[in-house]
Amino acid sequence: MARPKKDIRSIRPIQVNVRMSVDEYLILSNNAGTLGIGIPDYVRRKSTGKSLPRVKVLPENRKLFVELSRIGNNINQLVKKTHLGMYDAQGLQKELMELKGVQDAIKSNILGK
Repeated sequence: MARPKKDIRSIRPIQVNVRMSVDEYLILSNNAGTLGIGIPDYVRRKSTGKSLPRVKVLPENRKLFVELSRIGNNINQLVKKTHLGMYDAQGLQKELMELKGVQDAIKSNILGK
């Protein structure tokens, strides 16, 4: 049994050659590699405006993002209380210092210190 013929729109008979510098190629290769797709597919998707796959987040970085999100939420709550006039200056100072400590710990973890 023969293989079924493809629709004319699904085949890719046209080839486009592009010249680029080594630096441009390295950037292109890095961007495609980060997304886990090949260079031709990356160029095709970028040039046609199709969506690119999301970058996969490492599990250890995922925890950092969740913690940063919690810090942002806490800051928003503190700002809201401040605007409503429902804050204790010493309590607010204490909470902000705790958040600063957690933020510094995350920053040092990201920088590998």
